[in-house]
Amino acid sequence: MQITETETLPLVSNTSVVLGLLMVILGLVFYTSNLSNKYVKGFYNIIPPLLLCYFLPGVLNSLHIIDGANSPLTGVGSNYLLPACLILFVLNLDLKEMWALRKRAGLMFITGTIGIVIGGPLAVYLTALVAPEVVGGAAPDEVWKGLGSLAGSWIGGSANQVALKEILQPSPKVFSSIIAVDVFVAYIWMAFLLYGASKSKKFDKFFNAESSDVEALKEKMDAKVKANSRNPETKDLMYIIALAFGGTALAAMLAGPLAAYMGTNFPELAKFSLTSTFFWVIFFASVIGIILSFTPAKKLEYVGASKVATVFLYVLITTIGMQMDITAILDNPGLLVVGLIWMSVHAILLLIVGKLFKVPFFYFAVGSMANVGGVASASVTSAAFHPSLISVGVILAVFGYAIGTYAGWLTAILMQMVSPGAM
Repeated sequence: MQITETETLPLVSNTSVVLGLLMVILGLVFYTSNLSNKYVKGFYNIIPPLLLCYFLPGVLNSLHIIDGANSPLTGVGSNYLLPACLILFVLNLDLKEMWALRKRAGLMFITGTIGIVIGGPLAVYLTALVAPEVVGGAAPDEVWKGLGSLAGSWIGGSANQVALKEILQPSPKVFSSIIAVDVFVAYIWMAFLLYGASKSKKFDKFFNAESSDVEALKEKMDAKVKANSRNPETKDLMYIIALAFGGTALAAMLAGPLAAYMGTNFPELAKFSLTSTFFWVIFFASVIGIILSFTPAKKLEYVGASKVATVFLYVLITTIGMQMDITAILDNPGLLVVGLIWMSVHAILLLIVGKLFKVPFFYFAVGSMANVGGVASASVTSAAFHPSLISVGVILAVFGYAIGTYAGWLTAILMQMVSPGAM
């Protein structure tokens, strides 16, 4: 037993050193991606820099060079940097322009949700025809319960997953396997979408998409920034940092008591994620950003608010990537097939609807990630297209949190109905 524990110890456990490694990765990726060498440019034409910033920390984790799952840096990313960058990105929100995008963005989000709801039961049913033992299991190891918690994650986020875990009570053994499926399949899908963002014009051509509204928003935002931008002074950067982390503090200050109040007085709301502190932090951070967008604070965009937010976002990307274990799924190959079938149904449905309605790939990608990845992944995916579009991903992802537990519970019940041995 002692030997096993020693073997799994990471090569680097000092948090300061791990942080340094992550920052060096970011620096190297940005440095090399801006080189003029034709071979380097050819490499980055295939592998976007954003994807590499996400994947390389995962390689370090998979090789046990670092321990991403137990590093405090992952908490720093989600608890501090995520709400801070959301505030700064939403600070530049133009609600009128956002409202103009609502139809197609909403269409693809809802399509993505439906793809998860029907994809789960279909994946269980098809797998049961060939290998019923993979999706079966006797109490307390019924696989459908673990898959039900995964549905919460893929429609909303981690808060919904935890809520459904408490509702469905999968065994620790099943739940651990499901976590591996979640990380592997969702991250592989996100990697594809990030790659697609760098080739969005080709995908738009395939969809015969009319992307004038998306391009108009990007151009309007860029023109506004260029017309008003100036070199930031130290005081400007201090104002940006103060708003970002002051707003994060306010969101956390409001979220903690509210979540505790909900948990104490309305414990039944746990099934809807309304007792989750993280849910309310994201909610309040988004609201604070929206409120600030109606104030003179909006002008901080002209001195680099979104650039500072992008720095936070890239650091956040490395903390997300460092949690990925490429080898973990090897212990559960059968469940990996279930997850891949499930995600394929989600993708195919989005593909069909996108083709029928000639929807730009941006809506395809963000509508999917707002379901599958939550706020962090939706923000990352939106940023891969353009920083001004991050607000779309944020708003859709927050809506995903709101419905994730409901839709995840429905998916779980449908999977139970088609599981081997179901009555």
